[in-house]
Amino acid sequence: MAILSAASEGFWPNLLRQLGEWDRALFLKVNVDWAGGFADAVMPVLRNQQTWYPLYAFLIIYVFWRFRWKALPFILIAGLTVVLTDQVSSSFLKNYFDRVRPCSEPLLAGIMKLRVGRCPTSGSFTSSHAVNHFGLAAYIIFCLKPYFKKWAWLFLLWAACICYAQVYVGVHYPGDVSGGALVGMLLGWLTSLLFTRYFNFGKPLRKQPASPGNKEKL
Repeated sequence: MAILSAASEGFWPNLLRQLGEWDRALFLKVNVDWAGGFADAVMPVLRNQQTWYPLYAFLIIYVFWRFRWKALPFILIAGLTVVLTDQVSSSFLKNYFDRVRPCSEPLLAGIMKLRVGRCPTSGSFTSSHAVNHFGLAAYIIFCLKPYFKKWAWLFLLWAACICYAQVYVGVHYPGDVSGGALVGMLLGWLTSLLFTRYFNFGKPLRKQPASPGNKEKL
């Protein structure tokens, strides 16, 4: 029994240690081995919030043009999604886990590359960029998929690219953005339920096929 107890007590610490080693190894692949050239210029821009202002403006214009007054609750709940995801990540998860960022990790000093102006002082897990963008992406997908069809899934690719950039520039581990993506998608799904339950845009109209009786006679 004592042997089983000791093995049980060491399982989780050993597992977390192994996961941490894999996380650092993958981080170095992205940040060092797979880096350089054109990506050095693109990735810092990709993660910059201001880069995506035109996309946000397009979405606002689109929903007002397409849905008129129903666009207002959609935009308000989208704002709620951003606030909720940011608070869950920045005010709770980061403080709870208090993980050191890779750009502040002594083990990585002199190895990793910081490609932004400074290393943030907040915790590393979860990535707020990941939680925010995946939360917004999930909200948009679940609310607008009937209208955007398969193209709606591009918002997941958009969020994933921003998360990859966070690892590339050296401010987050892959585990930070992966965990943030899961949390964000859950929160975005919940806020989409709020919108579709109390507001919704309705089902898109489909063209009715012409009946034989309406066809012109030859």
